[in-house]
Amino acid sequence: MITMSSEHNIEILESEPQQIGDDLIGRTAAISTRFWIVCLGLAVLLLLGIVGFVLRTSDGHAGHTQLGYYATVFAYLLTAAQGAPIVAIALRAIKAEWRRPLSRAAQLFAVVGLFNLILYIPLMMALPNTDGRYTIWVNWHPHSPHVYDTLSIIGLVVCGIALLYVSALPDMHAAVGKIPGTRNKILKFLSRGWTGSSAQWRLHRAIIGVLGGLYFMFFVFVHFTISSDFAMSLVPGWKDAIFPAWHALSGLQSGVALVMVTLFILRIAGYKKYISVNQFWSLSKIMLALTLLWAYFWFAGFLTFWYGRMPIELKLIRFLFVETYLWPFVLAVILTFAVPFLLLLWNGIRKSVWGPSLAGLSILIGTFFDRIRIYVASTSIKNPTGHDFSIPPAVFPQVADILIILGGLGGALLVYLIATKFIPILSVWE
Repeated sequence: MITMSSEHNIEILESEPQQIGDDLIGRTAAISTRFWIVCLGLAVLLLLGIVGFVLRTSDGHAGHTQLGYYATVFAYLLTAAQGAPIVAIALRAIKAEWRRPLSRAAQLFAVVGLFNLILYIPLMMALPNTDGRYTIWVNWHPHSPHVYDTLSIIGLVVCGIALLYVSALPDMHAAVGKIPGTRNKILKFLSRGWTGSSAQWRLHRAIIGVLGGLYFMFFVFVHFTISSDFAMSLVPGWKDAIFPAWHALSGLQSGVALVMVTLFILRIAGYKKYISVNQFWSLSKIMLALTLLWAYFWFAGFLTFWYGRMPIELKLIRFLFVETYLWPFVLAVILTFAVPFLLLLWNGIRKSVWGPSLAGLSILIGTFFDRIRIYVASTSIKNPTGHDFSIPPAVFPQVADILIILGGLGGALLVYLIATKFIPILSVWE
């Protein structure tokens, strides 16, 4: 039964816990024809992405200059998908009770980290060493930056998967015997040892808190290393102490936006009685604050170049902002800042389902254009050593690049959808 609160105008679910559990686990167990068709389409996109990667590297020299759009997909998934679990971590830390319907949907994006770790391997192999170029690692040769970047992103992925596993353990145990076939055997193996005792619940909550803190620290550190080694250090003369922090902040903003869009899709997919306007309304306030911080941090970093006016700084402005990659920058500002700000400025729009969802979609699209501006531009520099560079022309996507983009995004979504058929997308125990 659903009732409406006149004070807060939010939906309150009044059902027996057993009924809720049976409903959510039943939805996880069921695999419709539509689900198989969607997965098949995403698998085709993934195969096309592999074909695009082969075409892009078919000459046998997979240098960093050939992988600009590939790096864009990797950085975008790092920003948005791997930023989504932070939403659940932060809201749990402040004991926001309204976050319960969205926590699992956000945590499930940790499985995309496994897919992104695979995408990272060719980028790591193509990244030049630090000889002759400025990096954050100074003289930590010969293993920088490859070993340190790899260890940090592995740590992020491991923490994310561990957090998802521990959080979903009670639900996996509850689903044993209710999900048919091989999935039941896998869940039985993964949930063995769980009895639901008071001691286990106390340990369960403590481990979630520790893993959440570790994930957040790894997330910030990985953004620091990736944005520095795969972007700034490839452009001679690019020195910006604010850029890594802004990059991580963009991940928080995109993570909230991705969770918002996911909630909107879940409402359409039949979870409307569990996801009310309250989740959109509350999350939109956080998204508005992060949007303002996005603009503030970007402007603070840009002022360094604008007021410095050194020749190399003027060249960077021309290259990244006002000439070569002007349109990706303009689209990023409009879609990542202007549109969500103007939408979420009004309480009536914030207090709706469609308004915050539209703002979240705008942020996701704008962030993708911004990652094109950063990573396609950075990897287009053929010689990253020295103190100066010649501005190369803008690199427009070719057929292979478009296939890589479709395959990367399609593969990430495919992994997420498969995970939802093992773990309920809404947390039963919460």
